[in-house]
Amino acid sequence: MVKRVALILAGCGVYDGTEIHEASAILVHLSRAGAKVQMFAPNVEMMHVVNHCEGKPSTEKRNVMHESARIARGDVSDLAKLNVADFDVLIIPGGFGAAKNLSDWATKGKEYSVKPQVEKIIKSFHQAGKPIAMCCIAPVLAAKAIPGCEITVGHDCECEKWPNAAVAKSMEELGCKHVNKNVEEVHVDKKNKLVTTSAFMCNAQLHEIHDGLGVMVTEVLKLA
Repeated sequence: MVKRVALILAGCGVYDGTEIHEASAILVHLSRAGAKVQMFAPNVEMMHVVNHCEGKPSTEKRNVMHESARIARGDVSDLAKLNVADFDVLIIPGGFGAAKNLSDWATKGKEYSVKPQVEKIIKSFHQAGKPIAMCCIAPVLAAKAIPGCEITVGHDCECEKWPNAAVAKSMEELGCKHVNKNVEEVHVDKKNKLVTTSAFMCNAQLHEIHDGLGVMVTEVLKLA
């Protein structure tokens, strides 16, 4: 049976939207698995626009859905139109857009909240017993929407390979169970049907991140 997958995007670009390599790798793996994918994004203004050459915010204003259309090759729908009953699986890639446009983790840290529209969708998939996959920084969304869930964002000991290990400790402080996993591995929270992997939370080679995302896609489709 063909699995129907809803993919939520948060813009286009690592510093202010969805991480493009992650989204692309996920789409390739879903295509290979024969899944039917529909992409969605919030039809709202981005928190800010970042000049990716300089890594600095600009004064420009852009729309999250319009920017997401760059990844979706134009075929993206307003997140408000996502009907959980139409899909078997939910996937949310990483990139700072997850922490800026889908939540306010980037500015508030542990005091953050998930955008109501996004939180409602995550909770609806979870309550319906439908599997969810998230990578990179996106698992912070699950930490709020699915209290007490098990996730991975990589390792909890900071080093050159794992520069964002503090996020793992924050997840523990929020009441989640963080499980250390390498970049090519995933953690499957069987109780909550939640699959997570670190992706670009790790300073790894691109093919390693691509492979890890492949494992994530395989595991979440198994749960559907």
